[in-house]
Amino acid sequence: MSLADPAPTEPDWPAGLPRPVRERALPGGFIGRTAQAELADGRTVVIKRCPYPAAQEADGLRALAQAGVPVPAVLGVGERVLVLDRVQGEPDWAGLGRAVARMHRCTADRFGWPIENFHGRFPQDNTWTTHWPTFYVRHRVAPQLARADLPGQLRERIERACAGPLPDLLRPDPPASLTHGDLWPGNMIDGRWLVDPAVSYADRELDLAYLSLSSEVPAEFTAAYRAEYPPDPGFEERRPALLLHKHLVNVRHFGDRALPRLWSLLEHYDW
Repeated sequence: MSLADPAPTEPDWPAGLPRPVRERALPGGFIGRTAQAELADGRTVVIKRCPYPAAQEADGLRALAQAGVPVPAVLGVGERVLVLDRVQGEPDWAGLGRAVARMHRCTADRFGWPIENFHGRFPQDNTWTTHWPTFYVRHRVAPQLARADLPGQLRERIERACAGPLPDLLRPDPPASLTHGDLWPGNMIDGRWLVDPAVSYADRELDLAYLSLSSEVPAEFTAAYRAEYPPDPGFEERRPALLLHKHLVNVRHFGDRALPRLWSLLEHYDW
């Protein structure tokens, strides 16, 4: 597909960066609009137009890069415009699995992140917290539960779980690992790069649980990750509980069609 003329001049374009002369939309873009563009200086880049402050996503990409994770370089940041290097290369699922394992070995002494960021379209509260179950319930599940459109009985059952069974199930003192925060195949470009982070220091099992939702993750990725950093005992029992946050986010994004997985989760634990 040939590149088309760009949209009218954007007042939000990053200062000091040549403007695009041609661009074309890229597939996907559920949260933001993404395009491949040719800049006036001849460089080919990817432009993401975000529904949230682009600086927050740039912060996450830079944090992952510092941890050795392959991500597109940030070339420019406007208020709602993010300009990234166009990444290319053959798939390297095993290398990506090892990189994610190394990312998870980057740790802090608390759970959270210095700034608020976004999970999909929704703000993510990263208030520093020393206790993992408290962080997960208070700063991941509760904000989504408060805003999700749920049947009354479903909401009541989740609230009861948050009051005891859920935090009791989670590990009380796991390492606070650097996590991508929205790790699924749609954010793993060409089997080689990670994009669209919602970073925080959290239990690494959160990333692993999100990955388990998809059958599209190749065995090479999983084997390489496990060789570098094997999952801890009991992960499979905790895994559905760690998906409660993601299922609530999906209800907010997709409505009633995301409800069955919430009901199944509660039935799994008899909550």
